[in-house]
Amino acid sequence: MATDTQAQPKSVHDVAFSLVKLCSQGKFDEAMKAHYSPDIVSVEAGAPPGQSRETKGIADVNKKAEWWTTNHEVHSVTIEGPLIAGSHFAVVFKMDVTFKPESRRFQMEEIGLYKVANGQIVYEEFFYSM
Repeated sequence: MATDTQAQPKSVHDVAFSLVKLCSQGKFDEAMKAHYSPDIVSVEAGAPPGQSRETKGIADVNKKAEWWTTNHEVHSVTIEGPLIAGSHFAVVFKMDVTFKPESRRFQMEEIGLYKVANGQIVYEEFFYSM
């Protein structure tokens, strides 16, 4: 008798709670590696300097994250959520950050909205104001 040895995709619940746990520990890169689809689409509330609001594909999303890390020092982050509805979940990020090029410290709050398909995050969109 044959058995199915393939693992079942992670549920939205599993992905959401794992992402929150990793990000709460400051492990943003690890969260991306563990949960992002190679074909992810990421949309920012505003375009970073010289970039589009929308970024497609894991390579370009990683470049965007590298830009953030290079230009910002995160002093603290608190996370609320996740709030799960069907294939989507939302998380609130509250951060105390310094923009390194201007030595400007500020607090920001953003909502991240994520869509999960086949156990991976395929879409994220961020809503924030500073």
